[in-house]
Amino acid sequence: MSDTPQPADAATDAGAVQSAEVLGRLFDEPITQLPEDLYIPPEALRVFLEAFEGPLDLLLYLIRRQNLDILAIDVAAITHQYIEYVELMKAMEIELAGEYLLMAAMLAEIKSRTLLPKPPKEGGDDEEEDPRAELIRRLQEYERLKNAAESLGDLPRQGRDWFPARAALPPLESRVIHPEVELDELLGALAGILRRAELNQAHQISREVLSTRERMLAIMERLSHEHHTPFESLFSLEEGRAGVVVTFMAILELAKESLIEIVQNAPLSPIHVRARGGPQDDEAEEDVYADDEPEGESPFADDDDQGSQSP
Repeated sequence: MSDTPQPADAATDAGAVQSAEVLGRLFDEPITQLPEDLYIPPEALRVFLEAFEGPLDLLLYLIRRQNLDILAIDVAAITHQYIEYVELMKAMEIELAGEYLLMAAMLAEIKSRTLLPKPPKEGGDDEEEDPRAELIRRLQEYERLKNAAESLGDLPRQGRDWFPARAALPPLESRVIHPEVELDELLGALAGILRRAELNQAHQISREVLSTRERMLAIMERLSHEHHTPFESLFSLEEGRAGVVVTFMAILELAKESLIEIVQNAPLSPIHVRARGGPQDDEAEEDVYADDEPEGESPFADDDDQGSQSP
């Protein structure tokens, strides 16, 4: 026969291991019990002991661990356990606060008062104050505060249970739909601009440069074609006062230089301007000036009379 275990036996061993309490695994092998020579260093309990916030917290833990009512606590048993924890903390070189030692002394006092016989009181009053009353009151008050703190701690807390949303929204593309412009509105806007342009339009006055020499040339050019012309026809009212003055100065300069003649048939008769020329020009001009004189009179009558009287 072979010593190789049968498959049925292997399955039975696996089930037995699973049924046992597994404390941990070492190299994927289950550990169901701790070795007898296992050494647990004192520092391993440091975290557990430092979890208590004070002597009342430690005392309340010892009471609740035994499922005892605060009003019916066994002071002797609780005192014994409390002193054991204090001695353990001393052995671990944990610096104890004075409150722990004060609570240990209070428990020892309460324990001694409960164990010692009570002296009879005068007056037949058998009721005596319970030495545990003050301790019970402090434990109840501490338990209420601890429960309230745990209730507050269970509430959702920012940074622990929920966090503010920090997701950024994607950029949104916005389109502005502009209304269509009607033709009437466009024409109305144009009319308003034109009105404002008329109100703000500045009248620019430009000074026209008039030259007496150029006006003299213009007069001579005209007289070369017309030979004579009425005095008033040489002036242009569109040029204004400056143009009239320049034209008059040009006429005077031409007369001064003996280039033109200013003639008049009779007083208050129309004045004419003619270019100086030969005798043929003078005879041709006589017919023109005769139209402006009364009948029976010759524009050059005085000259003829003087000529006939001359020797």
